[in-house]
Order: sequence, then C-alpha cells, then structure tokens
Amino acid sequence: MIPPIDHTPMPRDEQPVPAARPPLAAVHRVSLAVPALTSTNALCETETSVFSAQPSAERHGADMVPTAEGPHMDRSEAGTRRPRTVLEQQIRQVRRLTLNEFVDYAERFAREHDERGTLSLRHLERLVSGRGPNGKPIGRPLPATCRLLERIFGMSTEELLSPADTPTDNSGETELRRMIRASARVDDAVIALLRDQLATIRRLDRQLGALIAHQEVLTKVEQVTGLLGHSVTPRTREQLAALLSELCSLAGWQALDSGRPMDAWRLYERGKAAARESGRPAFEAYAVAEQAFVLLDIGEHTNAVDALAEATTTTGKVCSPLLRAWLSAARGEALAAAGRHTESLRAFDRAAALASAEPPGEDGPYVALDAVHLTRWRGHALALLSAPEAVDVLTAALDQLDPTFTRAETALRVDLTAAHLVRNEREQAAAVAQRAATLAAEIGSTRQQRRLFVLTDRLSSCP
Repeated sequence: MIPPIDHTPMPRDEQPVPAARPPLAAVHRVSLAVPALTSTNALCETETSVFSAQPSAERHGADMVPTAEGPHMDRSEAGTRRPRTVLEQQIRQVRRLTLNEFVDYAERFAREHDERGTLSLRHLERLVSGRGPNGKPIGRPLPATCRLLERIFGMSTEELLSPADTPTDNSGETELRRMIRASARVDDAVIALLRDQLATIRRLDRQLGALIAHQEVLTKVEQVTGLLGHSVTPRTREQLAALLSELCSLAGWQALDSGRPMDAWRLYERGKAAARESGRPAFEAYAVAEQAFVLLDIGEHTNAVDALAEATTTTGKVCSPLLRAWLSAARGEALAAAGRHTESLRAFDRAAALASAEPPGEDGPYVALDAVHLTRWRGHALALLSAPEAVDVLTAALDQLDPTFTRAETALRVDLTAAHLVRNEREQAAAVAQRAATLAAEIGSTRQQRRLFVLTDRLSSCP
C-alpha cells in the first residue's frame, strides 16, 4: 500500500495559449503586456499604481544618493526629510526608493511597456525639486516623459509636480480625497481591463507556475483592494468585490501550491469576504470550495467534505450548471480522500451530467472543466482510493491534455506515479515520476514535490 498522498485541486486555469514553454532558466521576469492606458484608466496599469504593492525586487544602488541640493544624501536622510513635490513623495515615502533606483525602475518600465519616455538622474532631480537650474518653477516635461510618469503613478503630470502636502494633524485627508477620486474613475472599461489582466496572469500561472506569476497576483490583489476600499458607488463596489474574490482565490491556490497553507487560508478568507460584498453567491461558493482544498492538504478530510457539501447545497440553482459540476467534482475528491469510494464516484457521475447540461455562462467565477479535465480529476480520486483502474483513466487524460496546462500535467503525473505503484509497475512509475519531478521544479510546485518525495521513497524501498 502507498502512504497517503496530498490532494490536488482540479484546474481553475484558462483558455489555451501557445504550447511552447520557455525553459525556466530563460525566464528572468515576466511582465504582463496590457493595452496602452489613457489618462482615465492609467490607475489600472499592471506594473503599479497609487494602490499597487510596493516594488520589492530588482532594486539596487548605493546608500549615498545624489541630490539636487548637494553631491550626496544618505538614504536615511532622503527617506525622512520633507518632500518638495508629490513626485518626490511618491518615490521616497510611498515606494521607498532612492532617485537612482527609481531611474532604473522607470527605464525598465518604459522598455517593458513600449514607452518612448526617458528619465535621467539629473532630470529627475530637477523634477522632484520643482525648480529649474535658475531656481524658477520647472516647466512641463516632454510629452513622452509625462506619459511615462503618468502610467507609472496613475496621476497627472500637474499633480505629480505640485507641492507635496504639508504634514498636519489632518494630513490624511488629502490622501483620502485623492484615493476616492482615483476610485471614482473606475468605470466599465476599467473593470474590463482589470479582468483582462487577471486572464493574462492566469495563463502565465497555469503554464509557468506561482514561481513566476504569484507576485503579479499579489500586486493586483492590493491594487483592487485599494480601489474597492475607496469606492463609494455600490455598483462599482460589487464589480470590484467579485474581481477581488477571484484574485484572492488564485493567489490562495498559488500559495497552497507553494507549500504555504496558512497564507493560502488567509487569502481564501479575504476572497470569501469580497465575494459576500459582491452579493453573488456563486463567487462565495467557489471561494469556500477552494479553501476546502487547504483542509484536505492538512488532513482535515471530514471538515473538507462538510464544507464542500454546504457550498454545493446552499448555492442551489443560483450557480451555473458548470460551476455546480465543478463543486460536485470537488466534493468527489474530498470523499475520495476520506476513503468513501462509492460516494466519491457518484459525485463525479453527477459532475459529468451537469457539465454537459448547457454551455457555460460568463456571470460567475471562471472554472476550466471540460471532458479531459473532468477525466483527470476522476483519475486523481481513483488514485487516492488506490483503485487499479486509475492508471487507464489518468493515461487517457494525459494523452488529451493541453500541454500549456503545466501545473495540471505535473499533478497528473504524480497521480499516475502513485497509480503505477498500486499495480506494482515500478519501471513505469519511475519514468513518470522523473518527468513529474522536472516539471514540479520548473514551476516551483512545493506541493507536488512533497508528494513525489513520499512516492519515490516508497519506490526505492520496493523489493
């Protein structure tokens, strides 16, 4: 018998993308290509915005920073002195960057987003000071430079070059008004753009894994959280809340795949809260079901079965047949983990019937559940149950699986390794495990690597 193995949630990935997968060594940093933004929706730029998470990578530069007032300024002094312009405030206090670091960042941003604007250190020093070489107020930069700065910060050039607020007991009022004004610019076009960005991140995630895409998702989570938290329009809040729920669910799944169940749990809690604010039961049911996979991973099988049963029954007819099929299959996996063979297969039979009921709608959380993915999911449950027929089911799914679903293929191969071991097919198990180990390392799937460690240890101890 094989020791218990971890449990792999089924696909939540997206539409096909080109099958070619670049070697991991060639992927240094993936940047999302999004349509050029106008001044109206510039706040939604993927790289960063007034609400984006603080950049945490690719920073460099000495602790001594050149300034307009003198040859150098210590980093700590630059971070504590009063900023002269909003631009300086955004760079030093919000992003915690030196001017040197920001020049490097702006150069990368321009290159990755096809912007023609350039920014030298000397030019930036003049801009943040608000004064030209002769002490007179600085003029407006070139249009290309203006566009570059506006895309980075999501603010107009005039606002960036205006004097920074003087700190007072009520200094937060100005920032609050600015955030409320920014959120007020969110319209249907901005919501559509944010959803396009989520779709792009999903495609990266399913093919390259959390190793590449996780930070992108966390950035969007904080960005949309900021927009939601400062929006005063009910309809806009509902749309942002539904989007935030899906972002948190994706980030939670990435955290779970990276071997961090506590982080995953917290992200799913945020996703459930956002789903409740959206007023859409389908999104809450999806977030609850996703969180149940954390319970499966830590051995809380009974709690997972109960949570999925509740999510399935309470949603009733408000969910699309496709989502109800996904929920039924998720419950089937939990039942398999709990060793309830007959109930598990019945749940998968119900999922198959629901999935073929009608074409999927768009008003609900995204799920990928075609015939191939459902077969793979059923094969996973059979592997959990140590059923000999799991090999045939999983092999059939592998033959038809879209090769861009790298994480899905990795999990499938781990399941197939376990299934071969049940049938004492050691050579086949070893070959499948070797490929699974390569894929797991490439996408940074700690979860699958842990499963493989148990299985390969068992393989090496077989007579």
